[in-house]
Amino acid sequence: MTENAQQEPPAPITELPTQYAPADVEGPLYERWVERGYFEADAGSDKPPYTVVIPPPNVTGSLHLGHAFEHTLIDALTRRKRMQGFETLWQPGMDHAGIATQNVVERELGKEGKSRHDLGREAFIERVWQWKGESGGQISGQMRRLGDGVAWSRERFTMDEGLSTAVQTIFKRLYDDELIYRAERIINWCPRCLTAISDIEVDYQEDDGELVSMKYGEGDDTIVVATTRAETMLGDTAVAVHPDDERYKHLVGKHIRLPLTDRSIPVVADEHVDPEFGTGAVKVTPAHDPNDFEIGRRHDLPAIAVMDEHAVITAHGPFQGLDRLEARSAIVAALRAEGRIVAEKRPYVHSVGHCSRCKTTIEPRLSLQWWVKVAPLAKAAGDAVRDGRVKIHPQEMEKRYFDWVDNLHDWCISRQLWWGHRIPVWYGPNGEIVCVGPDDEAPTGEGWHQDTDVLDTWFSSGLWPFSTLGWPEQTESLAKFYPNSVLVTGYDILFFWVARMMMFGLYAMDGTPPFHTIALHGMVRDQFGKKMSKSFGNAVNPLDWMDKYGSDALRFTLARGANPGVDVPIGEDWVQGSRNFANKIWNATRFALMNGATVEGPLPDASAMSSTDRWILSRLNSVVAEVDAYYDDFQFAKLSDALFHFAWDEVFDWYVELSKTTFQAGGEPAEVSKRVLGEVLDVTLRLLHPVVPFVTETLWTTLTGGESVVIADWPADSGFRDADAEREIGTLQSVITEVRRFRADQGLQPGQRVPARLTLDGTALAAHEPAVRQLLRLQPEGESFTATATLPVAGVEVALDLSGVIDVAAERKRLAKDLAAAEKEKAQATAKLGNEAFLAKAPDHVVEKIRTRLAKADADIARITSQLDRLPGA
Repeated sequence: MTENAQQEPPAPITELPTQYAPADVEGPLYERWVERGYFEADAGSDKPPYTVVIPPPNVTGSLHLGHAFEHTLIDALTRRKRMQGFETLWQPGMDHAGIATQNVVERELGKEGKSRHDLGREAFIERVWQWKGESGGQISGQMRRLGDGVAWSRERFTMDEGLSTAVQTIFKRLYDDELIYRAERIINWCPRCLTAISDIEVDYQEDDGELVSMKYGEGDDTIVVATTRAETMLGDTAVAVHPDDERYKHLVGKHIRLPLTDRSIPVVADEHVDPEFGTGAVKVTPAHDPNDFEIGRRHDLPAIAVMDEHAVITAHGPFQGLDRLEARSAIVAALRAEGRIVAEKRPYVHSVGHCSRCKTTIEPRLSLQWWVKVAPLAKAAGDAVRDGRVKIHPQEMEKRYFDWVDNLHDWCISRQLWWGHRIPVWYGPNGEIVCVGPDDEAPTGEGWHQDTDVLDTWFSSGLWPFSTLGWPEQTESLAKFYPNSVLVTGYDILFFWVARMMMFGLYAMDGTPPFHTIALHGMVRDQFGKKMSKSFGNAVNPLDWMDKYGSDALRFTLARGANPGVDVPIGEDWVQGSRNFANKIWNATRFALMNGATVEGPLPDASAMSSTDRWILSRLNSVVAEVDAYYDDFQFAKLSDALFHFAWDEVFDWYVELSKTTFQAGGEPAEVSKRVLGEVLDVTLRLLHPVVPFVTETLWTTLTGGESVVIADWPADSGFRDADAEREIGTLQSVITEVRRFRADQGLQPGQRVPARLTLDGTALAAHEPAVRQLLRLQPEGESFTATATLPVAGVEVALDLSGVIDVAAERKRLAKDLAAAEKEKAQATAKLGNEAFLAKAPDHVVEKIRTRLAKADADIARITSQLDRLPGA
C-alpha cells in the first residue's frame, strides 16, 4: 500500500442525499481508491497471493461490452480476494497489436499523401510511438470508469523494454532447442496488409462465389475437376484421386495436359481425396492451398507460385498482371472458349476467409517464414490439463481444448510488418544465420543484416503471465505472483491466446503452468441472442449506458447474465432494472440510517432478539455460504441473483417492513432490531461490493464510518441458523401474501383500509399482529364488524368485513362474465382436441397452441370460481 494509504480516512458521510447520483460519486471514489493504493500488490507481503492478468486489450482499442463484461468478472474476483486477506494482483497492460496499430498510423500517413515507405522503417516506428503516446490507450481511462481495481503502477506494454527482453530471451532459447525454424509453408496472406496473419486474424463469412467444373487432358485421358478459384489452375502441378477409386486407376501415374499452359501434369493417388465428393478428382496447387501443399510434399511435386504479394498474376502468358479476381473471369472465359467448362454454378455460397483488419479476402500463399515446432510444447500443454495441474472451467470445455492442442500445426510467427518485435536473427554475406539473445552482441560488418520481419503479436502476449512479472529476471514479483491463480477469458480465444500461454509458460518456467484455473466465459450478445455488430445496428457503447444508468448498473447486469462458458444476452431495459436495484439499496440504507440502524457494539444475544431478527440473521448466514460457494465455482449469475433476491426481497421488502412497527413502538426491542438491521446491511453491502463497488462504498462508509469497503473484511458465515424462526416468518409471509392476493382480486386499492379480525392467539404469529395489520392495511374490528369473507391460511384465520368497501353485486356480475368467457374458451378447445379428424391434419404447433389455451382456461375458471366463493354472501 502506498504512503497515501496511511493518511487519516475521510470523515464519514452523516446524511445521504435523497437520490443516488452515480455521476457525482463514481469518478471521485475511484481516484480515492487509486491514490490510497488499495489496488497495489506487495511482493514482499506474507499474505497468500492471488493473481490475475488482464487479457491485454489492443492499444488501438476502446472499451466495448465484451471488455466491460470480462473486466467486471475479474474485478469481482479480485475485490473479494482482497477482502479475504489475499495479496491480490490484477495485472494491467496493453498489447501493441501489430497489424491494427500499423494500419491506424498508415491511414494517418495516407491523409498526408504519404506511405510508410516514404518515411523509412526507423522514422515510421518513431511515428507509431508518437501516436501511441498521444492517442493510444484510451481504454485505460475507460477502465477507470468501469471501476477496474488494477495495480496501475505495474502497467505493462508488450513493446516495453522489459517485455522486449523476455521476447528475445524465449526466441533464443526456442531457437537453440531447435523449436524455432525457418521454412517455406502455406500461410494466410493479406494482399492489402502485405503480411502473413494468424488464424485468429482471419474472419470467415459466407460469400457468393462460383464453382467451375473444368476438363483436363484429352480423349480417354480426360478428367474433370472443380474449383472456386479458377485463377490458381495456372499453378497446378498434379491432379489427385483416391487410390481405391476404380474410375481413375487407368490414369494414375500418367501425365495429362494442363489447359491454357504448355505443361503436362501427373495424376497421383492420395488418401486425402474423398472419392464421394464431386467427381472424386481434385486439382493440386501446392503453392496456393494448404491441403495441396501437403499432397505436394507427399508426392514430391513442384510448387509454382502464380501470384505476387498483391495477389496479381505473375505466371507468363495473357493473364500476367491481372488481379486475381480479374484473372478468374478471364481464365474461365478462355476455358469456355476451348470447350473445357463442364459446369458453372453461380452463385455458389461458400466460406471465405477475410483479414479481420481490412476485410480483404485472404490468399493462401507459399512463403518463407519463421515457425515454432509446436508438437512437444502442445503435448506439455495438454498434459498439464490431463494431470490436473490446470483446471478448465466449465469442465465440458476441456474437450475443445484437447481437440485443439492435440492437433496443432506448427505456428507461423513471422509477420511482414515494421511495428512489432523484430525477429532477432542476423544473416551474413556467406549464408550465415545468427540468432541473437538480449545479452549477445549482434554481428557487424559488411553484408550482415537483421531479418526484416517482426513477430506475431500472439508471440509476445503468450509470455504475458510471467513477462509482466519481470521474467527472465528472477524477481520478487515473479516468485510471489507466478503462477497466476486464475485466467478469466472468453472461450473464443481458448485456442489462440490461452494455448500459447500454456505452451510458453510450461516451457519457460520449468514445467510450471501459467495459471491454476482457466475460467471461460461466453460472448456478449443483444437481448435477442444476436451477435453485436455495427453492421447489424445493435452494437452498444458501454460508456453510453454507464453515463445514463451508472457503472454499477452495467456491471450488475453483466454479472447477472454470466453463466460459465455461455453467451450473455443484454438489453438496455435490463441495465435500467439494475439501476433500480442500486436505487433500492440506496433508499433502504437511507431509511435504515434515519431509523437508527447501527453497527456499534456486539450483536445482542439471540435470546433478546425477536423471531424476525433471528430469521434475517439466519438467512444472512445462509446467503454468505451460498455466495462463497458460487464464487468458488465462478457462478457469477447465480451469486448475483442470490444477492439480488436476498437484498431486495428479504431484507428490503420483508425485514425492513416488518421492523417498522418495532421501530415505532420503541424500547429495547427497537434497539435490538436497529443493531440487527445495521449488521444485515453491513454484511449485505460487503457481499455486494465486488459486483457493485461504487454505491456500496458510499453506503458502507456512511453506515459504518469505516475507511473503505475495498479493504474491509469479507463476510464469514458465523454458523448461526434458526430453523424455527425461518419457519415462523415463512408462515407469516404466506399469510400476508395470500391476503394481499385476495385484496388485489377484489379490486381493493393498496392503501385502502379494511376492518379485519385476526385469529392469531395461540399461534407463533400472535406477536406479529401489529406488523400484519400495518402491512395489510387492516383496521381493528368495530362494534358493527361483520365477517363477509374468511381466509384460512397456514393455520391462521383472517376475517374481513368488505361491506361498504366494494360493490359486491357489481363485482359478482363482472366475475360471472369472466367465468362465462373462460368456460366458453374451454369448451371450444376441448371440442377441437376431441376431434380426431382435426388432430390428424393440424400441425403439431397448432395442436400445442390449443392445449395451452385449454390449460389457461382451466386455470382461469379455478381462479374466478375461488374469487366468487370468497365474495360476501357467497
